[in-house]
Order: sequence, then structure tokens, then C-alpha cells
Amino acid sequence: MKKIVLNLCFLMLLQLGYSQTETDTISFDLDVVKFYTDSINNSFEFQKGTITLQDGIATLEVPQGFKYLDPEQSNYVLTELWENPPSETLGLLFPENMFPLSDNFTYCVEIGYSEEGYIEDEDAEDLDYDDLLEEMQEDIKAGNPERVVQGYGEMELVGWASAPYYDNVTKKLHWAKELHFEGTDINTLNYNIRVLGRKGYLNLNAIGDIDMLDTFNRDRDQIIESVRFSEGNRYSDFNPDLDEVAAYGIGGLIAGKVLAKAGFFALLIKFWKIIAVGAVALFSGFRKRLFGGKNEEPEA
Repeated sequence: MKKIVLNLCFLMLLQLGYSQTETDTISFDLDVVKFYTDSINNSFEFQKGTITLQDGIATLEVPQGFKYLDPEQSNYVLTELWENPPSETLGLLFPENMFPLSDNFTYCVEIGYSEEGYIEDEDAEDLDYDDLLEEMQEDIKAGNPERVVQGYGEMELVGWASAPYYDNVTKKLHWAKELHFEGTDINTLNYNIRVLGRKGYLNLNAIGDIDMLDTFNRDRDQIIESVRFSEGNRYSDFNPDLDEVAAYGIGGLIAGKVLAKAGFFALLIKFWKIIAVGAVALFSGFRKRLFGGKNEEPEA
């Protein structure tokens, strides 16, 4: 990830037909890119302290060493800078020294909420995570032909980067998957945190290169502790006479069966938005060739 924006600019100039002699004089062009990215990074207004989420159903205590970007600005980052479809995000959590277009970018955490109903957790104690992994791997294999039809490369679930762990007291669940995307040399880390509530769950998703695992593990506990449901919306506030029960349990939540509603390709898009930071907004056609997005020729 280091200096990816500047490197992409350099490579694009080569792709556009610059000769070796001409590339020796492109420092000005790189300075322009840096000025552009710095200007965008400095335009954001980050917050710290206590953040109210989803009209008060939950709160975020921004962890030490982190900063929070509100939903409106986060949507701009996700859709305009990182070229994702619009989503109902509750915000982004960044390490304090990182920005959306930082050349030292490693990861950020997207916060969301899914009102899928109360998730019964009785199955958590009996889950065989090896069996669950095999099921998930088969599901991804089965979905690959459709991915190819849609113009994307195949995806492989390599295994658990961190095996699922469910805390029955705090009602918080986390796990990490190592993924391989066709045409890429570095595997992807998809770290998932779920906080169960009365009518659904909070999502905290961190995605980046597999190399970020150790870094995220150091930050994981304080990130998990930073979010909680407010009184009346907690898991313990469930009322069976009033509230709906989700059609899946802990196993279904980990396996991602619910993702069908949001679209199977959301996972791929979330991957690209982290890996191709910054440069995608400037050189989206070139990004498709470099990062292996849709299998089609970019526009000139």
C-alpha cells in the first residue's frame, strides 16, 4: 500500500505512452497528484469522543488513536473516492494518522447496522467452525460462475485468518477470513465484528491486505469495546411478544447467508474500495487493469 497513489500515477503515465526520458521529468505531475490528495484529505472533519449512531439506538466511543468520519462524509468517501454503490453506512473509523487517500493506508473500519431481527444464539456452542468453513468455501465456489458472467474474476476463501469467537456475555462476535481474488498476488483480509441487539446487529468490517492482520489484532479489542447498544435496544431488551426473530442464528450470520439481500458482489466491491484508495478516483479505467476489476478493456 505504501505510496500507492504516486506509484499508480507513474505507471499510468507509462501506460499512456510516456517514454522513459519523459518519465524522468514527471515529478511535477506527481506533485500535482499529491497536492490533489492532500487537499481532499484536509477537507474532512473528523470527530472524537462519544458518537450517537442510528438515531440513538447505539453509541460509539471513539477509541484512543482513532478518529470518526460521519455518515455524509463517509458516503462521499465510499461512493465518490472509492467508487462503491451508495450504502447506508453509519460512518468510518480511521487510525488517527490515516486519511482516505493516505499513501500509508492500511485499513479503516466501516460501521453499519442491519435490522434483520433478533438473532437467537443457541447454536453458538454447537458450531463446528471447520464444517462451517467448508460450507462457506463451497458456497463461494458455487457463486463463481455468476461472478464470471458479471465480469469479475473468481474468488476463493482460503481459510480462517482468525477463527470465529462469540462472547455470550457481551453478545459480540468476531471472525476473519483470508480471501484470494483471481489475478491478485496478495490475499485479502476480511475482518468481521458483529454486535447483537434487540432488533438486529451492528456491523464493523475492516478489509485490507492480509498483511494487516497483526496490526488489526492489536487494535481489535478496543474497537470491539467501542460500540454498544443503548438501553431499550440491547440484546437483553428483546420482547418475544413484540419483536421479530431472524431466520438464522450465529452460524448463518458468520456464513453470510444474509448477504444475499444486499447482493453477492458487495464483498468484492468492499475489497476494492480499500485496496485501490485514492487512485481509483483519478484513474478508474487504469485501476480496472491494475487491480483486476471487471474483465473488460478500460476506456482511453
